[in-house]
Amino acid sequence: MTNPTTILQLATTTATSKRLKRHHHTTEDDRHQSLLPGIPDHIAQLCLSLVPPSLLYSVCRSWRRLIYSPSFPPFLSLYALFSPTESQPHLSNSVEFCSFDPISCKWQLLPAPPADPPLSFLFRHPSFISRKLPIQSVAVSGNLVVLAATDDNFLPALSQPLVFNSFSEKWARGPPLPAPRRWCAAGTTRGAVYVASGIGSHYNTDVARSVEKWDLTNQRQRSWIWEKMGKLKDGKFSRDAIEAVGWRGKLCMVNVGRRDWEGRGRIRGEMPAGWRGPAAAMEEETIYVVDESKGSLKKYDHVKDAWVEIVENEMLKGAQQVAAAGGRVCVLCADGVRITVVDVAAARQWVVDVPSGFQVMAVHILPRLSHSDFRTK
Repeated sequence: MTNPTTILQLATTTATSKRLKRHHHTTEDDRHQSLLPGIPDHIAQLCLSLVPPSLLYSVCRSWRRLIYSPSFPPFLSLYALFSPTESQPHLSNSVEFCSFDPISCKWQLLPAPPADPPLSFLFRHPSFISRKLPIQSVAVSGNLVVLAATDDNFLPALSQPLVFNSFSEKWARGPPLPAPRRWCAAGTTRGAVYVASGIGSHYNTDVARSVEKWDLTNQRQRSWIWEKMGKLKDGKFSRDAIEAVGWRGKLCMVNVGRRDWEGRGRIRGEMPAGWRGPAAAMEEETIYVVDESKGSLKKYDHVKDAWVEIVENEMLKGAQQVAAAGGRVCVLCADGVRITVVDVAAARQWVVDVPSGFQVMAVHILPRLSHSDFRTK
């Protein structure tokens, strides 16, 4: 007589096998399913590229894979530098590079940057109880560029910038800096990275007044070089890490209550009163600033030469950093564990939470990461 338990096990195994086989066939069918029945995939892609990716994501797997394929127009994502919170002292000076997908609402680790020579970033030290040592980074031409930081010996941590390309999803090293530095002014305009002032192994007047330019519009990595620009009139920008905001071919750097327009190292004029916090420029056309004390987001109207308030929110008080692109302004909140996103056209706001145990040191906006498992027929 057959054991009932054996029959049950056999039935369960058979059912499981059938489910796995059905899942396998379903997956294979999904991979080879036409994007739009009766239409070649390359034409279907052109049609579907006109539809918002958030809608395509929720329809079917083949469309979901399509929006992450290298051949599909990339949507914008958040990129962030993470550091562990103080609850993880064993990871106190480690840093992670991550991307947040606004469609799937998930954080994803970027590939590890090159470790030769080993990276050593110091951003917490007992001598600076209420202050974090900055890691300075910028976003330019689809690249996340890490420019300056402090190492364990309080020296410049990078002799060459680290460059992550969001399209190739690979890291590279930029051209060697003529004078490695930290606590400098860093920004981008028209596809070029600028580094101004700062401190090397010790204070040096020439470094504190220097301006270096690196043009990333030259796609040939071997041709990357730093070009020396005109000197600053003094070394006041070497006192702290400063974000230089690119606006219509100029760089605007703010320090110690002054608002100076900088273009190729020459002062162009002064901003009107109202710049009281971190700022960013949308496509280098409109400057947005967060008033740290009031918690309001403003934009600069260059025609009226005035600041115009867009929204006011308690979460914006004490904002640490701002990034702007694609009609969105992303504000790193004071606590470092939340990012407030503002749709400036609709004045709509929402919050992106940071994974537990981490806080954000810097935030940028770049094209989303792609997945190469999609192939057109």
